[in-house]
Amino acid sequence: MSNCLHLAIPAGDLKIAKKFYCDVFGCKTGNSEEGHWVDIDFWGNELTLHQSDERLPKIRHDVDMGAVAVPHFGVHLPEKEFQALKQRIEEANLTYLDKPYRRFVGSKYEQETFFIEDPNGNVLEMKTMVNPQVLFEVD
Repeated sequence: MSNCLHLAIPAGDLKIAKKFYCDVFGCKTGNSEEGHWVDIDFWGNELTLHQSDERLPKIRHDVDMGAVAVPHFGVHLPEKEFQALKQRIEEANLTYLDKPYRRFVGSKYEQETFFIEDPNGNVLEMKTMVNPQVLFEVD
């Protein structure tokens, strides 16, 4: 694995957080230290969940479609995988922070996205791009 992102976040209760990331998001675990932290394979990236009492503060920033929660993180998924994730979220009866919607419709940056909170209140934005190859193109 090369060029993988590593992100460590406060996760609250590790057992609850691990259940969310593995059972709902379909991620797998890696290295861990019982009661302290666990590595999650977050679509090829290393997400380290730390046992914690604190939560990250959130604010909203205005962007094209409204105010989004910051900080947040997530991944871009292929369409089929994105739709399967939405299905797992709905089957788990979880509530979206911002429901799935399409942005930049008709442009080369068209995408479907949603925001959801993990059990400790960390915000995730999950996306699928119509044309993923244009992500870093400069106009």
